[in-house]
Amino acid sequence: MNRIINENLEQLKRIEIDLLSIYQLLTEKEELAQKISENVHFENKLSAMNLIRYINIRSNDLRKIHDNLSELGISSIRSCEGYVWSNVTSALKLVKLLKGEIWNPIENSNSIGFKKSKMIMRHHTKLLFENEMNDFRTKIMVTMPSEASEDRKLIKELLGKGMSIARINLSHDKIATWTKMVKNINNEKKRQKKSCLIYMDLSGPKIRTNSINILKKGKKKSNAKHFVLLKKGDHLILNQDAEYAKSTKKNKKGEVIRYATIGVSLPSILEDVGIGDRILFDDGKISSKVINKSNGNVEVVINIASKKGIKLKGEKGINLPDTKLNLPSLTPEDIKNLPFIVKNADLVGYSFVRTPQDVKVLYENLEKLDRKDIGIILKIENREAFENLPLILIEAMKFPKLGVMIARGDLAVEIGPERIAEVQDEILWICEAAHIPVIWATQVLETLAKTGSVTRAEITDAAKSSRAECVMLNKGPYIVDAVKMLSQILAKMKKHTSKKRNILRPLDVARKNMMLLEKKISTEDEYDNLKTIQIQTEI
Repeated sequence: MNRIINENLEQLKRIEIDLLSIYQLLTEKEELAQKISENVHFENKLSAMNLIRYINIRSNDLRKIHDNLSELGISSIRSCEGYVWSNVTSALKLVKLLKGEIWNPIENSNSIGFKKSKMIMRHHTKLLFENEMNDFRTKIMVTMPSEASEDRKLIKELLGKGMSIARINLSHDKIATWTKMVKNINNEKKRQKKSCLIYMDLSGPKIRTNSINILKKGKKKSNAKHFVLLKKGDHLILNQDAEYAKSTKKNKKGEVIRYATIGVSLPSILEDVGIGDRILFDDGKISSKVINKSNGNVEVVINIASKKGIKLKGEKGINLPDTKLNLPSLTPEDIKNLPFIVKNADLVGYSFVRTPQDVKVLYENLEKLDRKDIGIILKIENREAFENLPLILIEAMKFPKLGVMIARGDLAVEIGPERIAEVQDEILWICEAAHIPVIWATQVLETLAKTGSVTRAEITDAAKSSRAECVMLNKGPYIVDAVKMLSQILAKMKKHTSKKRNILRPLDVARKNMMLLEKKISTEDEYDNLKTIQIQTEI
């Protein structure tokens, strides 16, 4: 018996030492957290401090600690996102009590517990989505098709089945169509006496292939070829000045005498790419690597494509996951559309945000239009945005109504499909630490919306989306059926699921953001330097 007691005491001592080391980390960085919190909106002060605490402890490997705590039946730190200080100190207090000791942490008026963290998240969700405080339902956002400008019955059915946010993508259609959509949505929600917010996406910089019209000698324009066929090992020239694409040309011996050439919608990106950088086309279906740059042209070699080849068409997306682009996230077209957005929308989606400075530019433009109160949705859809996420959130928390969209399509292309599940969870954790509502987007019940049939994998994915505060569906002929099914899935899952549990390995994104915060914020004056911070993490 004595041996067992002694073994348990030794175990408690080891856990105590581990917890004390985490507690020491928190106390050492509490001044930093306080300093950062002084620069955000008062609604976000406690949340900013909690975010700093979270990325601080997640810079370390906590797997062994939380396993040992679970073995003792003590509430572990693996679900501490929303209330870091309280969680760690409570666990340490319990371990001390098991040893027969009384211990009280340093008094911290900025500490929040489990219940308060949930209340803050609900409050922020209420501010953003304008719902009642006791309305805990996951919101359903639906992308409006062009026909929503004329088909009022569609709006009626969507609202009836559970749509609570209508998304208008400003990358498509024109202002006349958007205006009709807004009118139909507002009329129908009044008729049904239901709430439905209007969300509008800024287009952002569109990096795409130019139109491809390849004319064969002697052929009519109507017979032009609108693609270039690319196989693994082929070379492709990206041309800054190309008005017309060119196919690969071979001599009679079958030797290549001219590589295929296409133009890009934003030629300036070709100046930013470096030798060895990856360039991906058409949602990553085609992957290439830069092997040469000369006279404004970029030569790539195709390293991922099917054996038979893939047709690369015009107006297809281009991703550059390894390249730091010198592009404004807020384009002249976006600035032109902002007055329409602030007049007609409740929420604005910020596409291709990459840095804290991007956030500042948007807010400066909204201040000019006297709409600091509009809800901002930061779309995390590229590698750089994910790597900079804590710093981006700190800048964005200067304003009260804030959300994050996990745009899984473009994000998966940039970081690789094998990592999207892990990265989307990391985004959820960081946003929960900051008490920021999340929108789960891209391909949710997409097969159902497009074909009327649903896959088991999609059902599972939709169920997992209940961890977010909002889920987005894309348009399709069977979108009403998709809204109905998603509404049913979310209603069931909310009875079983609230966020998640995780293993607590060290996070690169936490460690490197924390290092930068420590390095840059040594004086009050240096806080503004956050807007220029650029980081690279290993993914």
